[in-house]
Amino acid sequence: MSKKVNKYRWKPWSKHLLKVDAWIDSTLYELRFRAADAWESISIFSRRFRVTGFKRCFVELASEGFTLGTVGAVLMLALAIPAFKATEGNWLAQDQYAVTFLDRYGNEIGQRGIIQRDSVPVEEMPDHVIKAVLATEDRRFFEHYGIDFVGLFRAMTENIRARTIVQGGSTLTQQLAKNLFLSSDRTMERKIKEAFLALWLEANLSKREILQLYLDRAYLGGGTFGIAAAADFYFNKRVQDLTLAEAAMIAGLFKAPARYAPHINLPAARARANVVLSNIVKAGFMTEGQVLSARLHPATVVDRGKKDTPDYFLDWAFEQVKELVPPGVTHSLVAYTTHDPDIQRAAEESLEYHLRQYGKDYNASEGAIVVMETDGAVRAIVGGRDYGKSQFNRATKALRQPGSSFKPYVYAAALEKGLTPDYLISDAPISWGNWSPKNYSRGYAGKVTLTSALIHSYNTVPVRLARDHLGIDAIVEITKRMGVESELNGHKTMVLGTSGVTVMDQVTGYGVFASGGYTGIRHGILQIRTADGRIIYDHDRDAPPPKKVLSHEVVAGMNSMLVQVPESGTGRRAALPGIRSAGKTGTAQSYRDAWYVGYTGNFVAAVWLGNDDYSPTRNMTGGTLPAMIWQRLMAFAHQNVTLKPIPGIKNPLPSGQRPPEVAVSSGSAEEPSAISLRSMSAATTRALRDIAEQFKSAPQLEASAASGDLSAL
Repeated sequence: MSKKVNKYRWKPWSKHLLKVDAWIDSTLYELRFRAADAWESISIFSRRFRVTGFKRCFVELASEGFTLGTVGAVLMLALAIPAFKATEGNWLAQDQYAVTFLDRYGNEIGQRGIIQRDSVPVEEMPDHVIKAVLATEDRRFFEHYGIDFVGLFRAMTENIRARTIVQGGSTLTQQLAKNLFLSSDRTMERKIKEAFLALWLEANLSKREILQLYLDRAYLGGGTFGIAAAADFYFNKRVQDLTLAEAAMIAGLFKAPARYAPHINLPAARARANVVLSNIVKAGFMTEGQVLSARLHPATVVDRGKKDTPDYFLDWAFEQVKELVPPGVTHSLVAYTTHDPDIQRAAEESLEYHLRQYGKDYNASEGAIVVMETDGAVRAIVGGRDYGKSQFNRATKALRQPGSSFKPYVYAAALEKGLTPDYLISDAPISWGNWSPKNYSRGYAGKVTLTSALIHSYNTVPVRLARDHLGIDAIVEITKRMGVESELNGHKTMVLGTSGVTVMDQVTGYGVFASGGYTGIRHGILQIRTADGRIIYDHDRDAPPPKKVLSHEVVAGMNSMLVQVPESGTGRRAALPGIRSAGKTGTAQSYRDAWYVGYTGNFVAAVWLGNDDYSPTRNMTGGTLPAMIWQRLMAFAHQNVTLKPIPGIKNPLPSGQRPPEVAVSSGSAEEPSAISLRSMSAATTRALRDIAEQFKSAPQLEASAASGDLSAL
């Protein structure tokens, strides 16, 4: 009876559900019918535009082109976003003060900064000055919109005809975009950003403003920025008073100021100026008769002497000044720096000498060096081989993989945790998750001490330390505490040097070992004064005190291990004659980066070699060319100086070496003696000759090593 009642109760609802179901069915059927009818109508209409035969090929190509163009537009937009981030902030504002820099001896070494009154408006410049620049740099400047496809095609044609690069395709706007926002790396990423930023500049500035910025901010050699400063430096004139011959000589500097600087190479500068005059004629700006006088009477520059300016150091020091100067200061300033011109020249010479001799053999084209005294005074910075070609400072801005030169931070963390240099640890195959690092030799030594593992640069040992004893966070923490400013990736492979750091970072970090455990000592500015002599910054007075970050026991332990690397480990080519040194080699994956970072009781220096485009070198390890560059530089730096001991190292001489001849000091008997210049030079000459012979007869292993995990060297 209850079942019948329930069935009777639900009967009205069933009728409603059947009605809903019928409505849905009929509606869907009607929609389907209407859609089919609409599609038939569209098909009938489309048949009127159907293309057959050979015309169909053009339609298909246009259709595919539209599709690919849409995809390309989306891709280019994605690539443009990082470029436009560089335009954030007040990038157009000029510096409110100019700085004259002096070296440690009080001699002027250059200037940085520009104040508004130093900028000469384009309207006030002579017509032949503008014509000389545009004829050489961008003769279609007023016709294109940031990217000149006509000029690019012409440059490609000329280069193919000459079978070498004789013309560039970059517009003046593209060059300005690079100078304002980008580095000088020769990479596809940089060229893409440069193109987008050129279009952005054209959209936001007038042609006159773009030309004004270009003339004001381009580097023109001799430490000068802008055409007004160049006119004053080379000819002791205002821009308004430049002759055609002088304007042509300055216009020839924009592309290669270091190569054609007239105070360095006057014949080359005059030859380049003659090319500029020919460009003026070819562009139709002047006739041959109008430029003939300038050809017959080339410009004569003011005798400034062959003065090389430490431009990479000045760029870095200028950034330091900006941070140290109190707000509101708008005066011309004088900055006393820690720069040492002799060590600077020695660093530049050592880098250029070895890259000229062996760079092609190793496929290495660039390098960077930083030299710092153990008290933190930065004495020299080499940010690249040619500042005129590239103002990108590879010593302070380039993030490169340090390879095994990162391992001392891992070992320092291990010693801080309580391990000792004699602690036994296994050098054996190891896996950490799905990562199984191997030694460079592909062999294993079994039970070894931490000292042996470091001087022979076994890979499994720092990995085992990180996995079983330390943890990645502890290594990141101690590295930051030691002054490394670059952002570390925190990945487990970081212990073998896969996280990028700068050369300045390495000098700062190793400086903790050389200074006895202190950080916060690195500095390049001693004092800053206004033009009227008022001191607004003094390092001894205003700098924060150094921080003790490593104990004496940890420093002594690390130094006792690192001094053996140049004596019997991977850095033997860095050994100094008669001077105890410590250091570590480093080689990144695929031989892209090679390092030697080392120190004595007097100096800390880091050397990096590689290529700007990150292409691999030809089997170059940190124990070869970087170590040789370091050795040549440091041998010079220690001439005629009082030798200081490395903290925690009792024996001041390398094992098996006799003391060098010394010039007895006039001080007390307790005072350390100084190495004489004559004896040191002879010892250095002998050492360099021995190293050259060793280099020529290097084991075949270095020339034919298999690719793989190279952080062992």
